[in-house]
Amino acid sequence: MQSINPATGETVATFEEHTSAEVERSLAAAAKAFPDWRARPLQERADLLRRAAAYLREHKSRFGRLISVEMGKPITQAEAEVEKCAWNCEFYADNAGAFLADREVATNAQHSLVAFEPLGPILAVMPWNFPFWQVIRFAAPALAAGNVAVLKHASNVPQCALAIEEIFQESGFPEGVFRTLLIPASAVESVIADDRVRAVTLTGSDATGSKVAELAGRYLKKTVLELGGSDPFVVLADADLQAAAEVGVLARFQNAGQSCIAAKRFIVEQSVADEFEQRFVAAVERLQVGDPLERTTQVGPLAREDLVDALETQVRASLDQGGEVRNGGKRLDGPGNFYAPTVISGVSDRMPVWREETFGPVAAVVRAADEDEAIRLANDTSFGLGASLWTRDLARGDRLARRIEAGSVFVNAMVASDPRLPFGGIKRSGYGRELSDFGIHEFLNIKTVFIAGGTGPVKSAVDD
Repeated sequence: MQSINPATGETVATFEEHTSAEVERSLAAAAKAFPDWRARPLQERADLLRRAAAYLREHKSRFGRLISVEMGKPITQAEAEVEKCAWNCEFYADNAGAFLADREVATNAQHSLVAFEPLGPILAVMPWNFPFWQVIRFAAPALAAGNVAVLKHASNVPQCALAIEEIFQESGFPEGVFRTLLIPASAVESVIADDRVRAVTLTGSDATGSKVAELAGRYLKKTVLELGGSDPFVVLADADLQAAAEVGVLARFQNAGQSCIAAKRFIVEQSVADEFEQRFVAAVERLQVGDPLERTTQVGPLAREDLVDALETQVRASLDQGGEVRNGGKRLDGPGNFYAPTVISGVSDRMPVWREETFGPVAAVVRAADEDEAIRLANDTSFGLGASLWTRDLARGDRLARRIEAGSVFVNAMVASDPRLPFGGIKRSGYGRELSDFGIHEFLNIKTVFIAGGTGPVKSAVDD
């Protein structure tokens, strides 16, 4: 496995893939660690998560630089990602007790309740675009609940994968509670098939999600899938256009547009479309593209060369069908995987920049006659991860948010993941939820405990 700096094309480090014997040792260690880990007091697990948060903050500069060098994220955004990971660890350290507490249920038993118990080793198949956050987003609640974790990270971020294992080891987590596997995609099936693995979580493309879901179904393993998105950014005529334009630029071009929840399709009510486009394009033109290690850089390179190739193909086909480049629209000269921040107007529903997920710095702008057409266009996608809606009328925003088919809708704000709120999608954006109490419950045995009085049989309300 190679770690290649996407800003320069330089090979930074090379790693040997783990052998089948090494994978076996990791799975055996996870299975061995689980009974002791689940039996430890919740407070002890929470204290270790707080130590992990402290370790993340202590090494934020080092980890941020590692993210920037390995997948190209601007250093300020990379350090913010590390900080968010620390917050997530602290959130579950503080709240897991309430999330996992038994729930009493009144029945005809002397005592009945719902208990929440861990499943065991969970396999996490994770992507490169938020190489720390998307792992910690899963790991913090899973470990707090008493599960143990096995990570198969994206092959182009092996240094990040090993650094995350370091975080848990150096924070005092027992041996085997968190393990990283350096394996190719072709080796994932054998891990899913292993009886010691109890469930699978994946963040990635819808195509990869379909394959993992098929495998997990074959072996009867629970799955949570957070997949692609083509998120709408709806701007209505009564919106604060300057605020919408400024936030829209961040929502589309953060992390060079390499985000499932990035705003991708900008749907603007006709009466304000000219003004919004003018403000939006002007803000895009001010973006600083360059070396991700420079603190003034706002847009870095794409993580791999093939991603630039794919984006070029989508843009070229959309222009051939009548789209108009307002700015950008091309690969930048020089070393590295740089693509100019791009705005395409005159977009129709036949174009790849509308129909497909564009995983890079390209925004598609389309006009809607009124709010009903705007909502119809927002829902005109096979994805359903997030959506942003802009209006000064908050009651209108609430009403229209409920008509948008997505896992989350943010009114007058950009879509973001937050430990306090459930995160996930519908349609081809996947199923299940991460974060909040909903996320911690995904990988638990939700167990009914029914205790009769001991003086004779007790019939349930409805006998099965």
